[in-house]
Amino acid sequence: MRPASQPRARGAEAEAARHAAIKATLDGLRAREDLRARRGADPVDFVHRYARRADRELVALVSANLAFGNVKAIRMKVADLLGRVGPSPARAADDEARLHAALDGWKHRVFTGEDVARLLVGARRVQREDGSLGAAFARALRDADRTAPSEHEGLREALAAFCDRLRVAGGLPLPGQSKRSDRRGPVNLLSNPRAGGGAKRLLLFLRWMVRPADGIDLGLWPIPARRLLMPVDVHIHKLSNNLGFTKRADVSWRTAVEVTTALARYDAEDPTRYDFSLCHMGMLQRCPSRRDPVRCEGCGVKPVCIRWRGGARASTPPAAATSRKRTA
Repeated sequence: MRPASQPRARGAEAEAARHAAIKATLDGLRAREDLRARRGADPVDFVHRYARRADRELVALVSANLAFGNVKAIRMKVADLLGRVGPSPARAADDEARLHAALDGWKHRVFTGEDVARLLVGARRVQREDGSLGAAFARALRDADRTAPSEHEGLREALAAFCDRLRVAGGLPLPGQSKRSDRRGPVNLLSNPRAGGGAKRLLLFLRWMVRPADGIDLGLWPIPARRLLMPVDVHIHKLSNNLGFTKRADVSWRTAVEVTTALARYDAEDPTRYDFSLCHMGMLQRCPSRRDPVRCEGCGVKPVCIRWRGGARASTPPAAATSRKRTA
């Protein structure tokens, strides 16, 4: 009779082998990716066009928080906005009346030029008060960590407090202050992490500012990269389900925590380092939630995708979560 420990040992060995294969696949994908070439098709490229830290912070804040929907439309609208603002967004935001006039008539989805002008003015005021947006966020994070039950909850509260400060400084409404009849743009330009959504646009902004400079991210803020969470959009969400990082069907804060926790197995100090490569691969492949020989052809993570192992069972989509999908 076999000792009961043998099946457990074999299971542990198989799990370790799978994690090793996933890490090798992720590292290989990132090594093969021409990051700078891909950057030209990503909103973060706008941030690299500015030399001054103050301008980079403001451009990153605006570009990340307009980054949802079709990437070509996003880039076109951000380019138009920045062209109106002029060569230094920081200097432009110091003249509130002129900035509002420059952005009059600009619109992207539910957001108007007035909404973005208020965000820029508020962010610029916080920059002047604290020296930089990075210093302001670092202070918010220190304050939140004093009472938060976990680092993830500390990050969420810090993001929420940071956004509230920007809203107040620029004259945007706080969450809960708008009436149903009000336009959605002013309150939705910055996500509300306390509501439980994934806050993808805010987490993207943080990644750009915090991760070490690598030609994509800029490493401007004094925050450890291990504190970051994955900005989970539809592409990252599908890939994460297919790689076994999460079974959740919603794009919520809890999903972002699960995905990041899974990725921390492969780089505990910098778990979001794989985000840019995975997201762009997901966009190119239009990653499905089941086996698709046409769309999956050439996919960089196909060798470790759970849809492509285990026979018919692997082609079954993950069970839907009972919670309502959150995408903010």
